[in-house]
Amino acid sequence: MTRAIKLIDVTLRDAHQCLWATRMTTAMMKDIAPRLDRAGFEAIDLVGGAVFDVCVRYLREDPWERMRILSEWVTETPLIIHTRGQSLFTFEFFADDIVELAAERFAANGMRYHTPYDALNDMRNLEIPIRAAKSHGLYVVGGLVYTHSPVHTDAYYSGKAKHLMKLGVDAVFLKDASGLLLPERVATLVPAVKKVIGDMPLQIHTHCNSGLAPYVVLQAVDHGVDVVHTATSTLANDVSHSPTELVARNLRRRGYEVPVDLEPVREVADRLAYIAEKENKPVGSPREYDEFHYHHQCPGGMVSNLQYQLETMGLEGRLEEILDEAGRVRADLGYPIVVSPFAQYIVTQAVLNVMGKDQGKARYETVPDEVRLYVQGGYGEIAGEIDPNLYDRITRGAAPITERPGALVEPALDRLRKTRGPFSSDDDLLLAAFYDDTQYSTLKDAGPIKTDYPLMETPLLTLVKEITGRPSIKSFHLSVPAE
Repeated sequence: MTRAIKLIDVTLRDAHQCLWATRMTTAMMKDIAPRLDRAGFEAIDLVGGAVFDVCVRYLREDPWERMRILSEWVTETPLIIHTRGQSLFTFEFFADDIVELAAERFAANGMRYHTPYDALNDMRNLEIPIRAAKSHGLYVVGGLVYTHSPVHTDAYYSGKAKHLMKLGVDAVFLKDASGLLLPERVATLVPAVKKVIGDMPLQIHTHCNSGLAPYVVLQAVDHGVDVVHTATSTLANDVSHSPTELVARNLRRRGYEVPVDLEPVREVADRLAYIAEKENKPVGSPREYDEFHYHHQCPGGMVSNLQYQLETMGLEGRLEEILDEAGRVRADLGYPIVVSPFAQYIVTQAVLNVMGKDQGKARYETVPDEVRLYVQGGYGEIAGEIDPNLYDRITRGAAPITERPGALVEPALDRLRKTRGPFSSDDDLLLAAFYDDTQYSTLKDAGPIKTDYPLMETPLLTLVKEITGRPSIKSFHLSVPAE
């Protein structure tokens, strides 16, 4: 019997997060979302990670309102809310009552699918998010964050998968944010995880940083993966995900059934190309393989941003030296996974070490507070070992933190209601928990989300305009259906 492989679309979240600095507006989604909805995806990734934060800080769009609007445009396919576990959408840990209320609001605002992960794979940080999401009827797919290191073995991931199953997830996904998976590694890793989770679906979420992802996902399916995360071709490749169209064709050529209609996906690709040209935004292209990437493991967007920052600091030409130091820092600190926030912490420490060397200082003579907290265990369990002497130098002899990080955060809802309320809704209450008064007020002052965006001029629309002089098909009655 032919095995069916499902696809999850990441165009509306992770793809533009990778290629457009997360700047896709809700209006840009209006002509796209309904087409993705009818294509037959397992789910559509919408909000999470940087998207929530950019909506508030830069686009001035209420992310809760975006969820509600898209829930009206997407009616057949579950929408995904993607979170950093106990950190939700930021770098800090939130109190349990905040995390529990967030799960309730995800469901209330139309989300049906939750994909939480913890950046250190400390499953204690997923206990509350998973339990709360399940209590509100969300389908929960727990994340195993992948990295390449001496301590992140197949046995390590098998143990984490067992823990996820105990937490009651509905499925598991391998999250490879930096595109580090190799064909030979999925040949051992995927069977190891599948042996633990059995018939539970296993998903793969891997980026194209190394250029290998389109082949890696095929090999992963051959070894037991059930669901592949993909992006519409216009916003695929580069540091984004594998193209939906290519993955579907290749899987079918290997004999798998892929229940996705590519025609609406092609329409989305055309519309994204139109938006990219209109907004002067890039489209994705395949990347060359670079062995150095496996040393520093930094996501592509971070590397380009670092290059710019170095130029402003007078350190142009030293990118490779700093990335080399980042790989050394990561090893020193017990191999934290290079995803937010630890990607930022590792690179910051690397810059400080290199700049300190220029001034005759020893490595780690200057250490950010966040790195100190990480080394203490304040973000969770550290996979590798940290040299005791380095531990003492960084933490100044502070005792290790062994408790679940979220348990150390005081309940916050009552305090927020008293100090910053009253709020018109629990959605606003949570926005106040995530953002200060200035950010919160600026967002509220921006008003409702604008959803109008110029339609792409299809041949039919161009014909209508030529005949009638009017810009809309709706204003001209033809005997053929409008697109």
